Amino acid sequence: MSKDHGALFRPELIGAMDDALQKTVATLPEPVSSTVVQDLATSILQHAIDGNTNAEDMSRLALLELQLK
Repeated sequence: MSKDHGALFRPELIGAMDDALQKTVATLPEPVSSTVVQDLATSILQHAIDGNTNAEDMSRLALLELQLK
């Protein structure tokens, strides 16, 4: 996964990333560790950097990546 610390996001994309993270965390059984939340956020951020703007897709892909870990 590449790191792009200079990435800028439109407000709509930030909203989509936030929605994706909230929906993804809500699907997991409690308690969800901060490490898991950070891993999901990193995955969603990377998908946004790669050009994915769909919250559902970002959420689904983040969950798949979490399962593979």
